[in-house]
Amino acid sequence: MRIAVLDDYQQAAHRFADWASLQADVQFHPEHHADPAGLARALAGVDVVVAMRERTPFTAEVLDLLPDLKLLVTTGRANASIDLAAARARGVVVCGTESPSSATPELTWALILAVARHVPQEDARLRAGGWQHTIGMDLAGRRLGVVGLGRLGTQVARVGAAFGMDAVAWSTNLDPAAAAEAGVRAVSKDELFATSDVVTVHYKLSARSAGIVGRDDLARMKPTALLINTSRGPLVDTGALLEALHAGRIGGAGLDVYDVEPLPADHPLRSAPRTVLTPHLGYVTEDTYATFYPQAVEDIAAWAAGSPVRVLG
Repeated sequence: MRIAVLDDYQQAAHRFADWASLQADVQFHPEHHADPAGLARALAGVDVVVAMRERTPFTAEVLDLLPDLKLLVTTGRANASIDLAAARARGVVVCGTESPSSATPELTWALILAVARHVPQEDARLRAGGWQHTIGMDLAGRRLGVVGLGRLGTQVARVGAAFGMDAVAWSTNLDPAAAAEAGVRAVSKDELFATSDVVTVHYKLSARSAGIVGRDDLARMKPTALLINTSRGPLVDTGALLEALHAGRIGGAGLDVYDVEPLPADHPLRSAPRTVLTPHLGYVTEDTYATFYPQAVEDIAAWAAGSPVRVLG
């Protein structure tokens, strides 16, 4: 059995699980195979692929290029970049893993604080020999607007309350009673964007939700307000966000996710003002990897024994 572990950017997958227990040829790929043809060449003869979240899409077209593939394991409970119907039609079993829910909310707050208190700029200035240069935003008494009050958005809102913030939320089908149980007040989308000092996005990406934070929403934001996105890049209209940043119509942005990942070297976001950018680190923690990779090994062993577990779709 040949196994390929994809997008092992930190070259760390080998130390988080007992791959030797599979008694298989395991190949770790630290490089990202963005081109389908290149991916097909890299995976020629591979029976099992372990995909890290949505870093590499497995569309019907890509699956057609992988005739040897029998099992596709994704880290996490779901993967929007895998065409499950196409995999099923080609006889490819798709399995997932559990996914801890604390890591992304923690990074969300790292970004909020970094943007609000200008941490990267002050760090760089201090290292260059300077001293105080910026004036930070207070969070206590300000409004936190949560777009999408699921398990991650709820955790972010609770931390906001600990900072003394007034937390409000909106989503298409948000139940006001459920929001109240989480200590959050449900408001309209227009009110959230117009009155919040920090807007943080925690929405599931789908064809319907792409661009859910659009030009009109950004135009409603206060000129001092911050936008944070640790969910999925396409949820926010990137072109409109760039315009708002360059025009000074919002106070800043903290981004962990992008329309194309890895973010191209010449992408205009890399030079956008008043931004803090991280390379999709939301789930990249020791505890998360210690869940993902051992369960991926369990998935492979169970499939090889004829009893697949955590099958998706």
